[in-house]
Amino acid sequence: MDLKQYIRDVPDFPIPGVLFKDITPLLSNPAAFCQVIDHLTRKYEQSSLDSIVAIDARGFLFAAPVAYRLGKPLVPARKPGKLPWETRSFEYSLEYGEAAIEMHVDGVGQGDKVLLLDDLLATGGTLAAATRLVESIGGEVAGVAVVIELTELDGRKGLEGYDVYSIVQY
Repeated sequence: MDLKQYIRDVPDFPIPGVLFKDITPLLSNPAAFCQVIDHLTRKYEQSSLDSIVAIDARGFLFAAPVAYRLGKPLVPARKPGKLPWETRSFEYSLEYGEAAIEMHVDGVGQGDKVLLLDDLLATGGTLAAATRLVESIGGEVAGVAVVIELTELDGRKGLEGYDVYSIVQY
């Protein structure tokens, strides 16, 4: 199945000049969504992961079923102010502004091997921040997985030294 047919381009969202990759059509097609979850599950089922860190918010949609299928804990990495307990945060730049990401300080244990999972790799700012956040808490980033990679934005550059995997590339 060609997953690209289920990813819609939305020009000038959220600001002029950005071409947004909308995964809503993929989510609304059970066969396409299942293919993504099956693909990610097969890719990591033999890995010695301790947990999966899901990136707010669209990463949650893919990470939750993968964590369930792999029998691994799911750790949310969220925008500031969304988690109810003690957190650690990391600030970073987006292609269209500044942001921060945070996790509970007990979300990842010392030496835990973690898979970071998000829907999209663009400039790499969010995922690079998440790697530093996981490491600051004591975890080890065993891999970074995304459904979509925008190769022309060279987001892998900020993730050098990490095992980065994407299903669909543009």
